[in-house]
Amino acid sequence: MTSSEGNKLWGGRFVGNTDPIMEKFNASIAYDQRMWEADIKGSKAYVKALQKAGLVTQNEMELIRTGLDKVFDEWSKGEFKIKPGDEDIHTANERRLKEFIGDPAGKLHTGRSRNDQVATDMRLWLRDAIATLKGLALQLINTMVERAAAEIGILCPGYTHMQRAQPIRWSHWILSHAVALSRDVERLDDIRKRVNVMPLGSGAIAGNPFNIDRELLRQELNFDMISINSMDATGQRDFVVEFLFWGSMCLTHLSKMAEDLILYSTKEFSFITLSDAYSTGSSLMPQKKNADSLELIRSKAGRVFGRFAGFLMTLKGLPSTYNKDLQEDKEAMFDTYDTVHAVLQVATGVISTLKVNQVKMEAALSPDMLATDLAYHLVRKGMPFREAHSCAGKAVCIAETKKVSLSELTVEDLQTVSPLFDKDVSSVWDYIRSVEQYSAPGGTAKSSITAQIEHFRTWLQAQQQ
Repeated sequence: MTSSEGNKLWGGRFVGNTDPIMEKFNASIAYDQRMWEADIKGSKAYVKALQKAGLVTQNEMELIRTGLDKVFDEWSKGEFKIKPGDEDIHTANERRLKEFIGDPAGKLHTGRSRNDQVATDMRLWLRDAIATLKGLALQLINTMVERAAAEIGILCPGYTHMQRAQPIRWSHWILSHAVALSRDVERLDDIRKRVNVMPLGSGAIAGNPFNIDRELLRQELNFDMISINSMDATGQRDFVVEFLFWGSMCLTHLSKMAEDLILYSTKEFSFITLSDAYSTGSSLMPQKKNADSLELIRSKAGRVFGRFAGFLMTLKGLPSTYNKDLQEDKEAMFDTYDTVHAVLQVATGVISTLKVNQVKMEAALSPDMLATDLAYHLVRKGMPFREAHSCAGKAVCIAETKKVSLSELTVEDLQTVSPLFDKDVSSVWDYIRSVEQYSAPGGTAKSSITAQIEHFRTWLQAQQQ
């Protein structure tokens, strides 16, 4: 057995050197080193449990914890040196600990496997990551809500099937995307409950034989619960899959918003103008101002979808408990976090800085968008809706035949469709009245948009507590 193999956490039963290609293929230190803080935190808690179980002395525990503090200090200052043979963050930290304190470092891993160690580190890391992403999502939602409040007087066309449908307030469009993001925040809170379950003390597969106080570990590491089955605790990555799904869902919502804004920023719409800070130009055409921030948001959704689908495929064929295939979990988790982290910040910047062209938005309104209001006018006079819908459709057909707008039809024209039409039909051709006639959530008499803004402000306040 060579000394290089003997220094590995698993090297005792091996003879000869690992092929350098395999060494590189097997290593994860290039990306899992970002869990250095979680790894040290878990080890400091674990040595406390070892001391309580009588497996290390008080002096050894203090020596190990002091050594881990030195390792922490090196990482925090950017001075930690990764060496050949540091195949992962756990190996690197334990190797450096031994360099600081000598043989007592070898007691730290007693009864602990990298299987429960890495699952613990990932959960600690992801727990903090979730808090960061939640904060960014709330910042974006708050930006959207305050913009909606400031621009509540702006009307614009609402679209279904990419066709003009009904007049809406611009604020209604903004808040529609804020609602979707609020669901993402609530999903994130729900996922955190399942992330915050402690696997430490599960060993490799069968548990820990040294009477380790897992409740002590739970309290030290601030987990909500303790895993109940050691095989499941070390071999499942449901919490990673849920996070990858969450990232996919969140970026689906932001991609849809980006698509709308890309369209609205074109010359054909000219509803909005993006800030130069979130646009780029063309290397050939000097006049171009490209919505690259939004296009990248849209593309990043596909990147995260790929991570989610790819990792599910990895899990699908695995037998029970830990398999090295699970090393794929960290890159997927880290990349999804990094991508969503960037997208949320860019989206906030875009929403906070874009300019709205109110004149263009309101010029795009047309009387045919009030055809539904025309039908409701008849409903209020006692006509069944299906009949009223048919009458409004016939009125639209007459207007198209006469090549006039729907509002230019005379009362006599409309009476050929239904005798219930009279002069009061003129009240229908009012865009502000149209958007105001729809009740707020809960059926209150308040403006729907005002009620939504009040709802969000209350919700945001509760989320910050």
